[in-house]
Amino acid sequence: MRIADLLRNKGSMVATISPADTVTELLARLAQHNVGALVVVDASDEVAGIVSERDVVRRLHEHGAGLLGSPVSDIMTTVVATCTPQDSVDQLSAVMTQRRIRHVPVLVDGRLSGIVSIGDVVKSRMDELQQNQRQLEAYISGGPIHPASG
Repeated sequence: MRIADLLRNKGSMVATISPADTVTELLARLAQHNVGALVVVDASDEVAGIVSERDVVRRLHEHGAGLLGSPVSDIMTTVVATCTPQDSVDQLSAVMTQRRIRHVPVLVDGRLSGIVSIGDVVKSRMDELQQNQRQLEAYISGGPIHPASG
């Protein structure tokens, strides 16, 4: 399965934030969109970083509540793992595991076109396993085998 297949099922909406926005605004947007990370985009709409709930928690522990008025650029990760719609879910799963990351922006020609979370990867695995189970059950019972839809 390719990343394009995941995006086709989940959509390509990506919640973003500016590096100049405050950590307080970041928290509001995380809650508003019910997500665990936001892609940080600069004035020219290019990916400048990514910032997650984990980043906030760790920096709050280090710096205290004064961090809330700081810009997102102070806490964001600037070396961002990305993928393309042509990459396989298996490739992305390996990167996420090796780098211990949960969110990967999807780029097309260098432009943000989606985001994939570890939850999306797990859901695709579960769907594949269920489809394989149905095919095996159909094979064992002698019924027709239906190809995966989607």
